[in-house]
Order: sequence, then C-alpha cells, then structure tokens
Amino acid sequence: MAQCYANADDLGKGRQMPVHYGSKEHNFVTISSPLATQIPQAAGAAYALKRENADHAVICYFGEGAASEGDAHAGFNFAATLECPVIFFCRNNGYAISTPTNEQYRGDGIAARGPGYGMMSIRVDGNDVFAVYNATKEARRRATAENQPFLIEAMTYRIGHHSTSDDSSAYRSVDEVNYWDKQDHPISRLRQHMVSRGWWDEEQEKAWRKQSRKRVMEAFEQAERRLKPSPDLMFTDVYHEVPPHLHRQREGMWRHVKQHREQYPLEQYDK
Repeated sequence: MAQCYANADDLGKGRQMPVHYGSKEHNFVTISSPLATQIPQAAGAAYALKRENADHAVICYFGEGAASEGDAHAGFNFAATLECPVIFFCRNNGYAISTPTNEQYRGDGIAARGPGYGMMSIRVDGNDVFAVYNATKEARRRATAENQPFLIEAMTYRIGHHSTSDDSSAYRSVDEVNYWDKQDHPISRLRQHMVSRGWWDEEQEKAWRKQSRKRVMEAFEQAERRLKPSPDLMFTDVYHEVPPHLHRQREGMWRHVKQHREQYPLEQYDK
C-alpha cells in the first residue's frame, strides 16, 4: 500500500508508478512499465546464479503481448544458449492490451516457440491453480537440476479492462466476458473445489471477506497519513557516490524551492 501511495515507507522511494513494487529482501525485482524489458534481465540474473553455483532459479512473468517484443527473442535465446536456470512464465489472457491473439500471431501460441530456441515448454490451464502450481514446481526442479530454461504458457482470460483508459467493449462482447466471469473464473473454481472437499464454507467466506476488507482499509488509512519521501531522494541511488553535477542540481532545486516556498508544501514531505 505504501508503494501505491508513494509515501516515505515505499521501498521504491516514490519513484515508480502504482503497483510497481519490488523487494530486495524477497528477491523480487521491481516491476517496470515497458513491455518485455524484464525478459533479458531475467536471463542475465539466471546466468549470474549459474556462475555462483547457487541452487536457485529465476522466474519471469509476462503476457503474450510482451512475447511479441524483440526483448523476448533476445531473452529466450540468451537463456537457451547459456543454459540458464530461468522459468519464463507467460500469462496468455487473450487480448494483451487491446489486441486479440489472432491479430498478434499466426503460430500455435507462445509455448510452441520454445522448441525453436531449444527450450522445454508446456501449456497449462491458467485458471487451474493446481495445474499452474505443479507445472511451475516441475519447471523449477528442472531449471535448477539441469541448468535449463523452461517456458510455461498459462491460458487464461482478462475479465477487466486493461487499464482505466481502456474500454474493452470496443474489441469484445459483454456476453464473452460474462461467460468467463461466471463459468471459468479461477477464484470461483478454486472456491468450489475447496467447498466440495469440505475445506471451505459460506461462513468462512463471510468472515474472510470482512477481515480482508478491514485489513485493506486500515492499510489505506495508514498509508494516507504517512509523509511523502524526501525530495533529496531524487538525486540518490544512481551512483554509489553522488557526483558533482547532481550536487549542483540538488542545490539548485532547493534554491528554487526556497525562493517559491508558497508553491511547495514541504510539510507534506519527509525530511
């Protein structure tokens, strides 16, 4: 929540768009907006792990739209030729940003591209949490045991709009969306399975929803009260030592802010 509000508790120090979180502690690389940039980066990170002889693997998530970018080709090819322990996980939701798959490619999806690079590949039902878990677990085992990249294509469907500026009714019907929402929703499928096994019931559902809403609202309120990151952070973390030209820019910024103090609510920012 701190990242969405870009407040002083944000690990990214307010430098990213909302929901572009990351965590060094959890080995979670910060999400970036440009499509497919993470794919060659993942191959490089996996190659570094291989050189360290670490029993670890990298997993890289992207959509079928990003798979059309040139960076995907570069990442796949480097991972295969360098034999990197990396899992490329493609979530094929059918529409990328707003383009149906039949206008994106003519081949048999994304998994079919794997053999061309010499990569092991599998296509799974992306709305089946157990299928996704088992495929990912096996891919990780092979990636670490054999130092081989693995490509997973999870077939799913994007029910919502791509973003607040997207009107998906322009390229698909309401009936189509309703079908996937009512008949093949991954959360509904998992819930029905758990209920059928006696692992979940309506009372637990109500209690969980109430508790979850309470936690979210508390996080909202806490994030709203926090100050924004210090303006000084605009000039850090690019270089190990801040170079002279950035020192000059920072000094110039503060001179400007002090000169036009009424335009800058500094009380809203951390020191």
